[in-house]
Amino acid sequence: MIEILGDAASAASGGAFLPQAIRALRTRQTHDLSLTAVALGAVGTALWSAYGVAIGSGPVTISNLIVMPFAMATLYTKLRLG
Repeated sequence: MIEILGDAASAASGGAFLPQAIRALRTRQTHDLSLTAVALGAVGTALWSAYGVAIGSGPVTISNLIVMPFAMATLYTKLRLG
């Protein structure tokens, strides 16, 4: 049961970031995004992925590895375009 809770939390936190990342990458407009929030989201996906590997949880690892490229690309775009 605890594993299911962790999996759901991981999917929800990563999933919450995904629509914003897709929009920012599609429109190439990031002026309305907080750099701090984008950076924390990107770092968070990396940390969740590492945590998933450390505890041997495929769902935690995979869900964050799916979101991580979008998070990192959004951060890169935010840094590049402001």
